[in-house]
Amino acid sequence: MMMMLQETPTQKNSLFNAMNRFIGAVNNMDQTVMLPSMLRDVPLEEDREMSSMKSDEDEGDMYSYYQLLKSIRCDIEWGVRCAAADERLKEESMIISRKNSSASTSSFASSEEEEEEEDEDLQKQVQFHLTGLQGVLSKLTLQANSLTKRYKQEIGI
Repeated sequence: MMMMLQETPTQKNSLFNAMNRFIGAVNNMDQTVMLPSMLRDVPLEEDREMSSMKSDEDEGDMYSYYQLLKSIRCDIEWGVRCAAADERLKEESMIISRKNSSASTSSFASSEEEEEEEDEDLQKQVQFHLTGLQGVLSKLTLQANSLTKRYKQEIGI
């Protein structure tokens, strides 16, 4: 279990803290929901935060969303291991190796400029993905808290 640390205003937007908040919310949800089966057939639509996760074709219930939140927590804590991810990594490494082999045939000056552009591009990519991930984790944290609150209402706490 991850320890919740006091965060400073400058750390509030860190990915690590966003993950900690989400994992803490899911752990709280998991400890509160003693009978997950009570969430079956409880629609998501009654709750504003939860209904935003529902797609048009997917009716879903609180139980399936409870399972989804726990699964995402597991992915964050232990990593995502699936065939599709492994295949994508292989493809990306092949593309990178092709870029590297073609870059080695170009002149040294242009290679140096390309590296600087790639470094800049990598930083922009990281910033873009971190921002997106933090936004998603914030929404998921709200939804885990909302599910916990809703469960308490269902059992009369």
